[in-house]
Amino acid sequence: MTTELERLEQQKAYYRARAGEYDEWFERRGKYDHGEQWNARWRAEVEEVRRALAAFRPTGRVLELAAGTGWWTAELLRYADEVTVVDSSPETLAINRARVGDAPVRHVVADLFAWQPDRQYDMVFFSFWLSHVPPSQFAPFWGMVKAALKPGGRVFFIDSQRSQTGTAADQTLQLDEQVEQTRRLNDGNSYTIVKIYYTPADLQARLAQLGWDVTVRRTDNYFLYGEGVRHELTRREG
Repeated sequence: MTTELERLEQQKAYYRARAGEYDEWFERRGKYDHGEQWNARWRAEVEEVRRALAAFRPTGRVLELAAGTGWWTAELLRYADEVTVVDSSPETLAINRARVGDAPVRHVVADLFAWQPDRQYDMVFFSFWLSHVPPSQFAPFWGMVKAALKPGGRVFFIDSQRSQTGTAADQTLQLDEQVEQTRRLNDGNSYTIVKIYYTPADLQARLAQLGWDVTVRRTDNYFLYGEGVRHELTRREG
């Protein structure tokens, strides 16, 4: 059994090594291709989440955490005045830079478990990251999100549901899997990472205990997404 620190170090190494093949997952290529029926459902649910983000209107100065290769950075740029993206992998941020071109994006290479914001933002966004935050870091992570927001600032996030057709064909999800997951890259190397699958009700309850007023929804198969503010901001504005 690996320790939490070892898992987090392996997790960082995994996403650095995976940078060049990460988009295979989002684009349903290679071992993530589960056939056109499931791929079409995936694309439809991605569009559902995109519409939800568009309705949320991520305007102003936006912070994107664990930004990866830039699929959602490009979406944020449709609305935001400027975006700061933070990721521990310089390899994925290089792909992100290429994807967004000369758009107003500031790229920061940093470990999100140690990084602290140097300014405040109108909105904080992160996708497929919260499930990689170990339980001991859940409250500190949300404390960092709070510190990054201006008064009245908002948060929007996307993550994965547990679904066998949402992951690689050579990976079997266990029903009792809670924290650890082994991932294998195309070159055969394996890494142990943190992976936690939440339900909307559980996640809403955990966030309410930390002072967040967040609504979490799910698509039919693959994604959950949440949006909201801090409780005290809601009371003060009301």
